[in-house]
Amino acid sequence: QVRVWLGLIHLDTNYLPFTFFSAHFKHVISVYSPIFSLPPLFLLLHPSVFLQLSVELPPRTVGHTWQLAYSTSRHGSSLKSLYRRLKGSDSPVLMVIKDSLNQVFGSFLSHPLRPSETFYGTGETFLFMLLPRFKCFKWTGENSFFIKGDLDSFAIGGGSGHFGLWLDEMLYLGRSSPCYTFNNCCLSERDDFHVMELEVWTFW
Repeated sequence: QVRVWLGLIHLDTNYLPFTFFSAHFKHVISVYSPIFSLPPLFLLLHPSVFLQLSVELPPRTVGHTWQLAYSTSRHGSSLKSLYRRLKGSDSPVLMVIKDSLNQVFGSFLSHPLRPSETFYGTGETFLFMLLPRFKCFKWTGENSFFIKGDLDSFAIGGGSGHFGLWLDEMLYLGRSSPCYTFNNCCLSERDDFHVMELEVWTFW
C-alpha cells in the first residue's frame, strides 16, 4: 500500500482517510478527506476524482490545504455573495458544479473570481469534466480570455462570442460552449444547464 499526501481538504476539524484503487499510480492510494457528516451533494469532490484532478493542478498548489470557501448549500445562490467570500484572497480557485442532469464539471482559476472590466488571469486556468467522464481542457494559447467577472454573470474562456463556461448572477442558469481559449467541448450534456450545486475551493 502506498500512502500519497496530496494536501488536506479543510471543511471540519476531523479527517478520515479514504482508500481506493488508482489506475494512474497502479497502487492502492490513501487520500485524506473530511468526514462526510453533511448531505452527499455538499462535497462534490469524491476521492476518486479528487486524485485525478490533483494531478492536473499547477505545482504551486501542491502541499496546500484545500479550503471550501463557498458552497451554494451553505452560503446561498448569489454571485455577489461569492465575490464577497473571495474578496481579499490571492489564492487560485477551484470551482466545481453539479447540474440537474448529474453532470459534474468546472474550472481551475489562476486568480480569485472578482468583478472586472476586462478578462484577467493566466494560462494556469483550465476547464474540466469530472462525471460521467474525466477530461481536462488546458490553455491553447489562441487568446487570453481566461476570467471575466460582471455583476450579473461571470465567464471562463471565450472567443467569437462563445464562453467555455458562463453562469448568471443567481448561480443557477449556466451555459457551456466550445471556445478558442481551451478548445473544449460542451462541459454539460446540454449547452444550457441548471446548477444544482456549486462549490468553490481555495488553497492555503
